[in-house]
Amino acid sequence: MKKFQNRLKTIIINLIIIIFFGCHNITKVEQTNKKPEKVILDTDMGSDCDDAGALALLHEYVNQGNAELLGVIYSSGAVPYGVGIIDAINQYYNHGTIPIGANYDKSFGDPVDKMNAQLLAKDTLTFHNKYIYNRDVTEQTLLNRKLLVAQDNNSITYITIGHTKGFYDLIISKPDSISDLSGVELVHQKIKRWVALGALKSSHKEIGYYTKDWNFFSNGTAVYTKHLLEHFKKPIYFVDGGANVMTGNSLQNTSKGNIIRATYEEWLWNVEKKKLKDQRPSWDLVTVYFAIEGTGNYFKILDKGYLDFDVDKGCKWIRSNTATNQKFVIQKENTNLDFSNYLNKMISKKGLKKSK
Repeated sequence: MKKFQNRLKTIIINLIIIIFFGCHNITKVEQTNKKPEKVILDTDMGSDCDDAGALALLHEYVNQGNAELLGVIYSSGAVPYGVGIIDAINQYYNHGTIPIGANYDKSFGDPVDKMNAQLLAKDTLTFHNKYIYNRDVTEQTLLNRKLLVAQDNNSITYITIGHTKGFYDLIISKPDSISDLSGVELVHQKIKRWVALGALKSSHKEIGYYTKDWNFFSNGTAVYTKHLLEHFKKPIYFVDGGANVMTGNSLQNTSKGNIIRATYEEWLWNVEKKKLKDQRPSWDLVTVYFAIEGTGNYFKILDKGYLDFDVDKGCKWIRSNTATNQKFVIQKENTNLDFSNYLNKMISKKGLKKSK
């Protein structure tokens, strides 16, 4: 009897081991087989240093196999040197072949070069960028259409961390030699969702409380935002977070040749007379985080309601019992420090070494 019990015990232990390691291996296979998120990043690089942090974060996701960066759109034409910064960041991560598109309209966007982009973009010896000016790369709508045509249907996440004009120009574009489809047709065929940093603080419950944030309203962009809200019918995620999630301190441990470090140093000193240790809010970074990792440990989604948007008055998230194509993403309480530590770690990792 005792011999039988020992044998039974051995069988049970072996079964537990098989089940545990079998499930563990299945989990590993699922993680390994997870397809990277295909994204286009639309940025107004230069207005704030968190754009650089966001692009650095996205490159780290690419290195991890969690994202495929199809291209970067620079939608602000007033300061033409944002392209040089984008290219320098791409080069730093050894992803220099990622295409860049730019707005050629010099009358649109933030006219102030807050991160000293002109100086940094022209320092090609230090930062190894091939491009400096807007017109050194493809026009933004042309590139956007090329990127969309090359991908499977319903496969792309379009991320806006700057002005909305880049996406607007795409959705109103006409059929051309790239595609017989209009912009609105092409967008709805290829893009599965739009993730946008915008409508900040508009989920406030106070009646009549309307807000105007930088991305959706500043520099004449409100009319473009309104058009997108009315004509883009796929899921839209408005991300509101990062105001108290500080990043930049970890860049002190990186080399002087790190373009991300340089952009933070220049912006912090030029605008606020601060240093890396003082850091900067991470609105753009948390938006990229959500686009790739979802809610994770730091977000929750208000999935019922819609954004009441008025060009003159501002915008407000209207809560209701009805789900629409619009969702509002808000940061969970008491997550600022952990979120900051996570993002600081991600953006301070050195890019892949270039092969000899």
